[in-house]
Amino acid sequence: MKGFRRLAYPYAIWAVIFVVVPMLLVLIYAFTTRGNSVLTFRFTLANFARFFSDKIFISVLLRSLKIALVTTIICILLGYPVAYAISRFSPNNQALCVLLVTIPMWINMLVRTYAWRGILLETGLSPEMKVYIGMVYNFLPFMILEVYTSLSKMDPNLSVAAADLGCNNRQVFTKVILPLSIPGVLSGITLVFLPAVSSFFIPKLLGGGSFVLIGNLIENYFVTTGDWNFGAAISLIMTIIILISMYFTRKFDYTEEERA
Repeated sequence: MKGFRRLAYPYAIWAVIFVVVPMLLVLIYAFTTRGNSVLTFRFTLANFARFFSDKIFISVLLRSLKIALVTTIICILLGYPVAYAISRFSPNNQALCVLLVTIPMWINMLVRTYAWRGILLETGLSPEMKVYIGMVYNFLPFMILEVYTSLSKMDPNLSVAAADLGCNNRQVFTKVILPLSIPGVLSGITLVFLPAVSSFFIPKLLGGGSFVLIGNLIENYFVTTGDWNFGAAISLIMTIIILISMYFTRKFDYTEEERA
């Protein structure tokens, strides 16, 4: 057992360097002020007060949450039927369909978004609609794969038993298939909502610079203005929002498991 435990050391070191240390730096910058070209280690809440006292920043945050929520809902509405249809195919056809879903993911997301920029350039659609298209296109495969994984693990005899007990097709779906696939839906929600709410290059490329989300705001303060303290404060706010959403998602998942 001790030998296997040592195998985790490289991953622990990796997590400390690339997860723990960056988060500590974000915390330090978020609660400090900038001095004469150096960091002044003086505790302050001014960065957070600045964010919540400005209506523009609040509107950007609400817009980001709205975009992520609508994108997630659209991905559920489109992804669940596709995943359900794939799960009903023969094993060989299932493997082919999964391959077709994942093939676009082999190409870098930035390259795919640039391609959509060219496609949507002369369509006359609003910047918001272009951003929705880019979001759904990039994140829909995650929803399909998670729901499909949940459905493919389901025992088909459960549907047969429900039908033998007098359930019609609609009742079999609503009382057996849908409840048992909720864990996959929740995993898909996590994989879609979290990157969508913090995305910055999709609205930047498809929104034409006129559609700003919270990710663009963070990028601007880190890269353009150089105000790392305020950028770190916004990042920390987004981290807290993401952690809260993950908590409620997992809590709902546990509630569904207890009911089952």
